Formats: sequence, C-alpha cells, structure tokens
Amino acid sequence: MNKIINTIALFLIVLVASSCEQALFEENQKSSEPLVNFNYLWDEVDRKYSYFDLKQIDWDEVRVRYEAQISEDMSEEELFNVLANMLNELRDDHTNLVSPFNISVYNVALRGDENFRRRTIEEFYLPNFRITGAFVHDFLFEEQEIAYIRYGSFMSPVSSDVMDHLLTRYADTKGIILDLRSNGGGTVTNIPAILERFVSERTLVGSFITRNGRGRQDFGEPQDFHIGSHDGIRYEKPVMVLIDRGSYSATTMFAVATKAFPHIKLIGDTTGGGGGLPNGGQLPNGWLYRFSISQLLDLNGDSSAEDGVAPDIRASFDWSDLTKDEILERAVEEIRNM
Repeated sequence: MNKIINTIALFLIVLVASSCEQALFEENQKSSEPLVNFNYLWDEVDRKYSYFDLKQIDWDEVRVRYEAQISEDMSEEELFNVLANMLNELRDDHTNLVSPFNISVYNVALRGDENFRRRTIEEFYLPNFRITGAFVHDFLFEEQEIAYIRYGSFMSPVSSDVMDHLLTRYADTKGIILDLRSNGGGTVTNIPAILERFVSERTLVGSFITRNGRGRQDFGEPQDFHIGSHDGIRYEKPVMVLIDRGSYSATTMFAVATKAFPHIKLIGDTTGGGGGLPNGGQLPNGWLYRFSISQLLDLNGDSSAEDGVAPDIRASFDWSDLTKDEILERAVEEIRNM
C-alpha cells in the first residue's frame, strides 16, 4: 500500500519535472486510438528505459506479442490491461500506467517473504514507543544500551531538528538499529539527510548513469553519488540497518550507500531493488506513465542493485512465533558482540 501511495505522489513530481515533449499535446495530437497509444508507449520505453540489458528483455519480441492483442474496437479497460501487462514485462516497480480508473503496479515485494510485523515491535519491544517526526523510536531493553529507530517511508520529511533530537537522546548507546523494512522508497534527498548523520567525512558511495540516445546501451557520463558529513550532531558508533524485499527504490539506494561505511551493516533479506530513477509523461489519450531512465551503479560500477542489495547478515522473520522478531534480535546480537 505504501508503494502505491508513493507512486501517486511521485507522479506529481513526474509531471512537474518532465520535459514539454511528454506532457502537453496539441489538440490535433490527441488520440484515443488503441494502436496510436500502444505505439507511442512502446517507443517511449524503447528510447528511454535503462535496464534492458541487465534484465535481458527482448523489447522487440515484446512488441510483437502485445501488438497482436490490439484492436480498433477494444474498450479502454482492455487497452489499459494490454499496456499495463506490456510494462510489467520490465519487472520494475518504478514502472506504472495511470488512468482515471486504474494504476498498474508490478509489486516486486511478492518475490520474497514478508519480514516485518509492526505489532510484534510495538507489543514486545517498544511498548512505550515515541513518535518524533517521521520516526518511531525508543530504547530496547532496560539497560538502554541499544536504540531502535523506524523510518517507514522515504516520502516522509526528515528535519534537522528531529535528527538532532534522536541522536542526542541515543548518544550514549552502544549502537542504533535503523529499521527500513517495508519502506517502499520516496524522496531521494532524504537519503543523505539521514545517512550523513552517521558518517565522519564526505564519501563517494556510487554513481548514476542516464539513457541519452536511441541505442539501448546509450548512456551519459556517470554522475557521482556522494554522502556528506553533517556539520553538527552525528552518531558514528555501530548502526544496523534492517532491510527486506519491501525495501525499495530510495531504500535500495540507501542500502547501496551504506556499503562504503564499515560500521554500518545491513541485516535481513535482499532489498526489492529499484536502483533507477524514474521519469515519464502522458499518452495521446491522456493516461500517464513512468519507468526507469537511469541506473544506480555501486562503487564497482555494478548496476545489479536494480535487482536488490543483499544483506551483510542474512536473517528472516519466523511467522510461527509472533512474539519475537528474529531480524531485530540478530541486530541486537551483533551490537552486543562488538
């Protein structure tokens, strides 16, 4: 559900940020004809989508298969289903089609088990939890050696005052557990707003490349992805970041960035991926679309974060015992043994 809400919100950004070629059609360019809209969408993806090679997608074969399903007398709903199914061939949750009656989603989280249960946290670990800004948090256990902080969505704003409060409250702990499970992503600028509080110096953590030509492997020069160091209250002791298949988009980018910092560890399951930045536009019939136009590269120049970032320590939630969170417990063990 969070991912769908994020998708709707991000479409507002898409319409503002997209160039004039995509969004506004002159009256004589508008068309409700199924084939016109099919061809327009296929060509836009062909010219701009960024992960054909990584995912080994034969987009020409996809065209043949789905064009055969287009007919002049098909209904809007039938057309929507064909176009949505074609987009889902990209296996990318940054890819959506939006009509007045439906929004298409791929739902990559279904490729893995669910590993987060909020009630278990609130009932058995944080019975008197606090809410400060976008964060749910408290000390774990009576000795107050470990702090738990949950950030549920990168769509939620991160203020400097809130981060100051959190890191001041937990300054004397041995370590912090930052729970990003089932965080479907959101605003990329919230990544450094959090992560720069845990590092001592500006650090290169990866780069982005963006499609810039008709060829499916035509990309511009890499744009460096840095995490700065906040000039103020910071926390540089161990940080355990909890992740799972529901950790998508900006959360995957956050996970990639942590690899540059030895005192930050990823615990749980592989993230859902979503390393590319999306952009989109408008079909001739007025429907909106978006898909990934860039790739996130790690420090080795590898783009595989699109399929997910593996944890440093693998753990899973045991749904047969809802009184315990094994992923959280593994993070606690890691901090206590340091």
